[in-house]
Amino acid sequence: MIGALNAFERGNETLNTLDIDKKPEDTRVVVAMSGGVDSSVVAGLLKREGYDVVGVTLQLYDHGAAVHRAGSCCAGQDIDDARRVSETLGIPHYVLDYEQRFREAVINPFAASYVAGETPIPCVACNQTVKFADLLKTAQELGADALATGHYIRSRNNGAHRALYRPVDSDKDQSYFLFATTQEQIDYLRFPLGNLSKAETRALAASMDLNVANKAESQDICFVPQGKYSDIIAKLRPEAARKGDIVHIDGRVLGEHEGIMHYTIGQRRGIGVAVGEPLYVVQLDARAARVIVGPREALETNRLHLRDVNWLGDGPLSDLSADGFECYAKVRSTRPPRPAIAWYRDGALMVELVDGEAGVAPGQACVLYSSDGEDARVFGGGFISRTERSDEAEKLLQDLLAGKRAEADLQQL
Repeated sequence: MIGALNAFERGNETLNTLDIDKKPEDTRVVVAMSGGVDSSVVAGLLKREGYDVVGVTLQLYDHGAAVHRAGSCCAGQDIDDARRVSETLGIPHYVLDYEQRFREAVINPFAASYVAGETPIPCVACNQTVKFADLLKTAQELGADALATGHYIRSRNNGAHRALYRPVDSDKDQSYFLFATTQEQIDYLRFPLGNLSKAETRALAASMDLNVANKAESQDICFVPQGKYSDIIAKLRPEAARKGDIVHIDGRVLGEHEGIMHYTIGQRRGIGVAVGEPLYVVQLDARAARVIVGPREALETNRLHLRDVNWLGDGPLSDLSADGFECYAKVRSTRPPRPAIAWYRDGALMVELVDGEAGVAPGQACVLYSSDGEDARVFGGGFISRTERSDEAEKLLQDLLAGKRAEADLQQL
């Protein structure tokens, strides 16, 4: 199935189905096996096509009971499942202990970002470091020609390199989490599921008699037991539990909170105050330990300032017009790309959301695309460092933040 699709796209019959100029039996592929159905099917498909397949599973964390939790990833039961799949397929399988590296590169920065009042995306950090840097290096040391994963995204040749594109199954689109993949990594990576739907993947797993064919989906944040972020943050960064004020965007103090780690921008329920009107968290002022709330319209975001930008378009980012270029942007993994205009000025990338977006938070990713279609190319993106709202809401917020920060600075003198 993947061979027929790739052959059509390649137009070069000297290449195998992974676009590598070797016979499958002479092509070694390391498959990152998480123990789930997706990566298991990748290993099965490649084995079926005759590739020299090696399965590698990373042990990333151990939170006691969490390793036996349904929906966990890269721990306990998942490692056993990956081992059983490898035995069924008749491929070698290795488990690498990456717990310390995962803590340093993913868990600790996740906690630090929350303490700073951001909304972090640890899956991006995991792909940037543990999976597509450390594991990729390991694959190369094993003499592999490519590293294959079970992500739903497509890549294909684009001149001397490869480019990323959204997958056929838009409901499983994981391009948002892969925007930070470097060009060098993209050239080495392969994503065999990009042309398949999730239903087709499960059907293939059943046809291969894999024990994970009906396994439940893994959670987005794999290392958070029962989904309680605050428990992890409190353990790693106790200072995040510092009490502070809940303040209306107009300056009124409405109450007290037990730590900003319990709040996210856009949150409505469970804020802890009632004033007779719907209120939303519109800003987390980490320095002053304040939760700033306001009406829904105060959440409407128009412009984003990005940091740590990874550009995957043709030519350097500095060559782009300072007047801006039309594109499509995603600020949440679950929503389709929406019209945007991006500018690159003075070494910084800014994105104007044509229709606006509610509840965008620093720390989230903004990913840019060529269109909103299934074959849209991924241009890269960056992490949101600052957001701008409508003129009135932005002025109220900046006045409030500036006033409190000035007061905090005086207290430190």
